[in-house]
Amino acid sequence: MKIHFKPMLWPSIFSILIFAMLISFGTWQVKRLFWKEALIQDYLTQSKSNPITIADELDKSSINEFKSIVILGRFMHNNEIYITGKTYEGNAGFHVVTPFKMENNKLVLINRGWVSESYKNPNKRKFSLTKGLVKLKGIIRHPQQKGYFVPENDGKNGFWFTIIPKQIFDHINISSNPMIDNYYIDAVRIGKKLTLPIGVDGEPKFRNQHLSYAITWYGLALSLLFVYFSYHASSGRLIFKKTKRNG
Repeated sequence: MKIHFKPMLWPSIFSILIFAMLISFGTWQVKRLFWKEALIQDYLTQSKSNPITIADELDKSSINEFKSIVILGRFMHNNEIYITGKTYEGNAGFHVVTPFKMENNKLVLINRGWVSESYKNPNKRKFSLTKGLVKLKGIIRHPQQKGYFVPENDGKNGFWFTIIPKQIFDHINISSNPMIDNYYIDAVRIGKKLTLPIGVDGEPKFRNQHLSYAITWYGLALSLLFVYFSYHASSGRLIFKKTKRNG
């Protein structure tokens, strides 16, 4: 079979550029898929490992993210702040972030979890303002990175969007105690009964749709090829001819 192909210049240039772009998008999603799977595995490994139980060990700069902890301390409820734009099962609300004074008198920020708009005011949820010594179970988290379209934190006006411990500590200005600002802790809820604030359940909640995205981009690339060659075939620029056999 002989193939006669006379590609059109500008449609070919355009198709090559778009095809390369679609393939690069698909390949990037495949790389993100491997990264996300490794992140989930790291979360499971660290969060299920033997927890840190001594407050002084939290001073180490080499602590892995997602490492589990069980420490004693006291919440400083008067200094809690609220991360806006958080949802729980489709309901809008906030994450309550509260300084936690450990037994060694150092402070670390605790993301205690989600509350609805109606319970943002601590006076309406006095049951959640735990007093005295608390045994806290949690997971180490690195400071959040501000997204491209996420506004800057504005503590002066009470608008917080990203958990960046140094910014939060600078705002609440508790100068009497040393502070840990290279990470914060997600509080893990204990038991099946939900109480406010609703902490994490200790299971990974990372969205992992990169495989479907990759398939979509690669599918679009194949569709472009089909349209490109179909167009040339219909215009007589792509012809398949059977070769004649002698005898």
